[in-house]
Amino acid sequence: MRVCLIYDCLFPHTVGGAERWYRDLAERLAADGHEVSYLTLRQWDRGERPQLDARVRVLSAGPRMALYTRGGRRRILPPLVFGVGVFAHLLRHGRRYEAVHTCSFPYFSLLAAGLLRPLRGYELVVDWFEVWSRSYWLGYLGGARGRAGWFVQRLCARVPQRAFCFSQLHAARLREEGLRGPVTVLRGLYAGAGEGAATLEAEPATQAAGRALDGAAPAIGAAPEADPATVEAEPVVVFAGRLIPEKQVTLAVAAMAIARARIAGLRGEFLGDGPERDALGRAIAAHGLQEIVSAPGFVQSEVLDAEMRRALCMLLTSRREGYGLVVVEAAARGTPSVVVAGEDNAATELIEEGVNGTIAPRADPDSVAEAIVRVHAAGMALRESTARWFARNARRLSLESSLDAVLESYSSARS
Repeated sequence: MRVCLIYDCLFPHTVGGAERWYRDLAERLAADGHEVSYLTLRQWDRGERPQLDARVRVLSAGPRMALYTRGGRRRILPPLVFGVGVFAHLLRHGRRYEAVHTCSFPYFSLLAAGLLRPLRGYELVVDWFEVWSRSYWLGYLGGARGRAGWFVQRLCARVPQRAFCFSQLHAARLREEGLRGPVTVLRGLYAGAGEGAATLEAEPATQAAGRALDGAAPAIGAAPEADPATVEAEPVVVFAGRLIPEKQVTLAVAAMAIARARIAGLRGEFLGDGPERDALGRAIAAHGLQEIVSAPGFVQSEVLDAEMRRALCMLLTSRREGYGLVVVEAAARGTPSVVVAGEDNAATELIEEGVNGTIAPRADPDSVAEAIVRVHAAGMALRESTARWFARNARRLSLESSLDAVLESYSSARS
């Protein structure tokens, strides 16, 4: 089968959950004997070969461009340039593909593929990692730009397509935005020990300002190296992720300040970097936590693995998550998670209350601190329960299960 994958980023030149998803999808398709093209913006130096399986044909649909502002938000120009490049490529070569598989974001490439689909005859498959609400768009970009962004998102939802989401939250929103046709919810993004959304490694300076997530590449579906339930937790709370406003890292620090009065010897490890790094440092100092909270920035994957295994809990205070892979990564090591309820936080779907973690009902320090205390009080029983939860759900949560579902959709489309 001839497949074109479309995303403006390419792992490991830029890093993140979507980049890994398309990397793994491209390499799995190629290994299965399909003809795969990967259409992206150029992120490699001239004369350099993109770091992807040699059987995957990597094509540039636009020049090398800075994708993020200093504040960590996506710039508007690169998606427009990429959309034009995708349109030009599919206008010329679209008939050679049986399936065109694209990320919904950055929208203009989806619009280009949707516009040419009736003329070029390919099946259009779209991944929706997130569907933002109108209120979130307005808060993110402001009045006029926020309304424009929401309108473009709605326009994309109405393009005829085979849609995949990674949570029920965003699947429901996609239907509300006017999607015609079924939505398949994929539950698996976990590729095994050592890789995932929270694995933080140093990057080239041109990427580090905007991206903080990286990892090694073990075999898909690899199991943890040891039984995590046998590891006694230390009173250490781990926060791991890109330091952007949506992660609410200062809320996590404030909660730590309250919880330490109730948990003897409590310490914190805040792993990652991003535009909120200075705010994190100020919050640690303001609460007088310099002696018990460490914020080293980027760490190697083996360091993160060790911290996860010994942690009391993984603390995810994010108000917006399309999936919440770090919850699964922690559970694979027998470590429960604390997440915060919110209308944009799909990570709550991965928590079975009291089984593999707990949900703080409000995004305030007292509520989050109380959740940390609940995990501490549950002790080893919760770690054992978390390990059992992961074992029961390992296949469903594996990247392999999602890849199988996508490949099946290609086959049914061809039929």
